[in-house]
Formats: sequence, structure tokens, C-alpha cells
Amino acid sequence: MIKKIYLTRHGETDYNRKGVVQGSGIDADLNDTGRAQAEAFYQAYQTKAFDKLYVSGLKRTHQSMDKFIQGGLDHEILPELNEISWGIHEGVSVDQTGQEYYASMIKKWQSGQVDIGIEGGESPLQVADRMQKALDYILAQDDEKEVLICMHGRAMRVMLAVMLNYPLKSMDSFSHANLCLYQLAFTGSSFQLEKYNDTSHLIHLAG
Repeated sequence: MIKKIYLTRHGETDYNRKGVVQGSGIDADLNDTGRAQAEAFYQAYQTKAFDKLYVSGLKRTHQSMDKFIQGGLDHEILPELNEISWGIHEGVSVDQTGQEYYASMIKKWQSGQVDIGIEGGESPLQVADRMQKALDYILAQDDEKEVLICMHGRAMRVMLAVMLNYPLKSMDSFSHANLCLYQLAFTGSSFQLEKYNDTSHLIHLAG
């Protein structure tokens, strides 16, 4: 039995637009652009016969999938899908000092130091443990053949590394945009990537 996983990131928030770090500790609403992205995603995928929708514990994922939920799609909140905790940097504008700190942390992760976390926050290794728990739970639901998951940028990169058995230091190879789509097929033993950061359903929103 092949299980199809449709993985998307939430729509834009004002924090995204202003370059302010959100993380799991900021429960922001979608802005007008984010709501338009959510509508475009819904229009593109509303006819898919999803068996289940999984969202994180943060409302920006719920709002992104609102049309599916209102349409009666069975859904479940999995807090394990929450964004990485950025610790003391959550809600802080990324000025030059902040950019340098963030860049240095990404460089450490890319060098393989994935057990190091942002001050007061999580490490990629800790997030990967959460993602594995969420994935194990989702895969254990044998009656769900087509599954839609809405989550967060950094957490999504970690999730894709876990799914495709990539080393965590390579997680930045998974680009993402708000309401992009990654499509994967689980064969029972491994995942096959069928769509990568697909934003074709958002083209009419460009500019």
C-alpha cells in the first residue's frame, strides 16, 4: 500500500513579511497575502480525495487550511509539527547583529553541529525527534491513504530530511515558500519525492 503525503507550509504572516523570527512561541495570524495564498492552494487541491489533514498547534497552519476544515475534511492537531523554537530570538527583528547570529548558527548546522540550538531554543536534533514521532503516528494510520500536512518552514526542512533519510546538516537543500507543496509517496519502506517546493498554484499571485 502506497501512502501519499502532501506537505505544505503555512501562508504568509506579517512576521514573515517584516523578517521577524516567529518560531513555535509566536502564534501569528495570516496577513492578506497569506489568506490569498491559502485560497489559491485550496482552489488547486480542493478536489483531491484527502483522507486526513494534520496541522500544527499554531493557528497560522489552521488558518491556511481553513477552507478544507470548513469543508468537512477530517483534521487533527499535532503539536509535534510545530515550528522550531528560536528561543530568545522569537519576535525579534532581524537586524545586522541578529542576521550575523542567525547566519553563524545556520553555518554550524550545515557543518554537522545539529545538536546545537539557538539560545533558549531547540536544536535540529531535538526537532527531528519531534518530527519522527509525528511521522510515526501519521504512518500508523492505515486507513489514511492521502494525507495533507500543513506545518512550518524550518520544521518542514527537518521533516523532509527525516522522511528522505538525509543528514540533518543538509536540510537547507529543501527550499520552501509559503503554501508551497512537497508531494511524497511512502512505499512501506521508504519515501519517494514526487514534487519539490511546487508553487505553480501561486503564480497568479506573483507581484
